[in-house]
Amino acid sequence: MKEGQVATAHGDLAYIDSGGEGPAVLFIHGNSSCKEIFGRQFDSDVGRGYRCLAFDLPGHGKSSNAPEPEKTYSIHGFADASIAFLEALEIDRAVIVGWSLGGHAALEMMARWPGTAAAWITGTPPAGGADMGEAFLPSEHMALTFAETFTDEEAAIYAAETLGPGEPVEPWMVAGCGRADGRFRPLMLQSVAAGLDLDGREIAETSPLPLAVVTGELEPFVNNAFLEKVKYRNLWDGKVHVLKGQGHMPFWQAAGEVNALLGRFLKDVC
Repeated sequence: MKEGQVATAHGDLAYIDSGGEGPAVLFIHGNSSCKEIFGRQFDSDVGRGYRCLAFDLPGHGKSSNAPEPEKTYSIHGFADASIAFLEALEIDRAVIVGWSLGGHAALEMMARWPGTAAAWITGTPPAGGADMGEAFLPSEHMALTFAETFTDEEAAIYAAETLGPGEPVEPWMVAGCGRADGRFRPLMLQSVAAGLDLDGREIAETSPLPLAVVTGELEPFVNNAFLEKVKYRNLWDGKVHVLKGQGHMPFWQAAGEVNALLGRFLKDVC
């Protein structure tokens, strides 16, 4: 496993590289998280067989805060940062794996970055505009998604809600929530409300690229019924994969099951 940092217009971005010899696979984490969340994928046959890369989004983890928050702190801005990261490493083709917020960035990359080979989204409804209300479930702690500041207690609550039941919350997960540059959350909401990001549903329904959609049966944020309504143009495996007994982070809680599925997906699209 290699660690590094690259300078981009969106800040200095810290990353990890599994060192696998296969094609590049970029993992993009979620709101107030960090690159280490994909550790169970990197330490698996997926990480050994492919060049898996994950970076801390601007304002997260060990990356710097965005030098121009209004430019970077949005779904399309995080997609821009992801593209800049790959270009800094001189990678011109990759499969994009996005979780939650990272999945929305992955959808943008399907439409905007010619090097996108395929995409996998988890904990992400492909939605936009009028669909947003239906695509997400009401949650007691959903307001934290766009709050500018977290107390220590709120950081712990958000980390636990994101992880879901079944496994203890790791201290570094809570620390990741607390470290995030809280300015990004309301700025991201403003961008969504103003319609400045691409419509994820339109991308899913028109892009010829393979798209894997994976969700937990007990997903606390995403309306799984909405996922089934989308008329995907090229849905991998011909179905939305609903993982029994899993919540918002199945790749952590059910890593073996997800890694097997991800390995099959990568074999098909690479």
